[in-house]
Amino acid sequence: MPTPHPRIAILGNRVSDLNLVQLEHFTDLGGLLAVAVFDVLLLDMPGAYAGRVLSKLRTLPSYRYRLIYCCRDQDSWCEALGDGACPVEASEITARWEVWQERFSLLRQGPAPERFESRVLAWLWLRDHAQVCALRDPEVPQHYRYPLLEALADSEQINSFAWLALMVQQDWLEEGVLVDRVRLCPDCGSGRLNFIDVCTECQALDIARQPSLHCFTCGHVGAQESFLKDGVLLCPNCLNRLRHIGSDYDRPMENYRCRSCHAFFVDAEVQARCLDCGLSHTPDQLRAREVRDFRLAEAGRFRCRQEFSDHSGRHFGRLSLLGGKDFYDLLSWQILLARRYPPPAFSLIGLRFVNLPGTLSLLGEHRGHAFIDSLADRLKESVRETDRCSRSTEEFFWIMLPHTDAKGLECVKQRLNRVAELFSAPEVSDISLRVITLTAPQDLLDQENGELLLARLASELE
Repeated sequence: MPTPHPRIAILGNRVSDLNLVQLEHFTDLGGLLAVAVFDVLLLDMPGAYAGRVLSKLRTLPSYRYRLIYCCRDQDSWCEALGDGACPVEASEITARWEVWQERFSLLRQGPAPERFESRVLAWLWLRDHAQVCALRDPEVPQHYRYPLLEALADSEQINSFAWLALMVQQDWLEEGVLVDRVRLCPDCGSGRLNFIDVCTECQALDIARQPSLHCFTCGHVGAQESFLKDGVLLCPNCLNRLRHIGSDYDRPMENYRCRSCHAFFVDAEVQARCLDCGLSHTPDQLRAREVRDFRLAEAGRFRCRQEFSDHSGRHFGRLSLLGGKDFYDLLSWQILLARRYPPPAFSLIGLRFVNLPGTLSLLGEHRGHAFIDSLADRLKESVRETDRCSRSTEEFFWIMLPHTDAKGLECVKQRLNRVAELFSAPEVSDISLRVITLTAPQDLLDQENGELLLARLASELE
């Protein structure tokens, strides 16, 4: 049985001002880890030290997902690994913990997240508005790191930037604020670059800014000092005296001189020399990388609901639910078949459950999952084993019916009317069902593939 109030501990040098009966005080990390795990932990210490403690706690399975607040100033490690500043009111801590506890209880119903991606998604799902935050660190070659990913990786070796790009591609995560844009060596991937000016002719490093003169009589260009002879200007090539600038001579734009090959040039060539591998590249050869924060996407949130509940996962598994990209590819293939070959055609049904996410939030995690289970059962009664389904968001549900013409589509639509009966209860009465249908190939537009088709139908369901 869950306790009505969270067990709260404070780790630090002074007692918190919060008036909590459940509050226990520890002065060192070893003492905290020697007792049973607390529901909420308050770190009352300077931000720099709190960040190091947080980094240690997040690697421990016992405190990996727990709510941990920082009571004093927060450094970037605290922001990346903690749950923000400590709430002023004890009631607010309890309210946040209750929301967290509902989701954590669902997480414990199924098997513990073993895959790295499941651990990261679970951490984000357990807390609203959580992000995978980038941290600037001059000690790493790429200048930025993601402390949360490092803490949850355990012993796995991961490339944080490549993994985040893959999660965005699969729609589990979405991009947040653009933190920075860095240039990396195309050979070793390091961002430790030294930009140097070199000679345009021989690429030597030993160049210097040097005033030069241009003799109009013979066209000789040389260093200004070579034109000086006994206090007057004489061309060292034709020995003519240079009296008037503009008529006898001028100052050319070439202000740089190479001390190796003695060439004169206007602007030096810029090269980026990698301080790790030592190779040099022109700036346009460098690999640009955007550094961003990331948050849980709607598809990722739905995956967590499905993965961390035994019942929900079982029901939707029976619906042959496909991921977004797999469903797009299958639909595009069906479109090509429908256009190239004669009937039988295929049909598509789009369902939008208006106000479903808001209603689930009001119901809470447990009642919300029970309602989703009931909804999945009703859908299962209407869907055939050969049909394929997908959910692009929590509101949108798609059913593809192979070898189904307009007449067969009408029969399926009639069976789907039973789904709307679920919304008659007062607590879910705000949900309404919108339906759109299509039969290929007659209802298709020119050059339309699976992704474009779903986007068009989704806009019509708005």
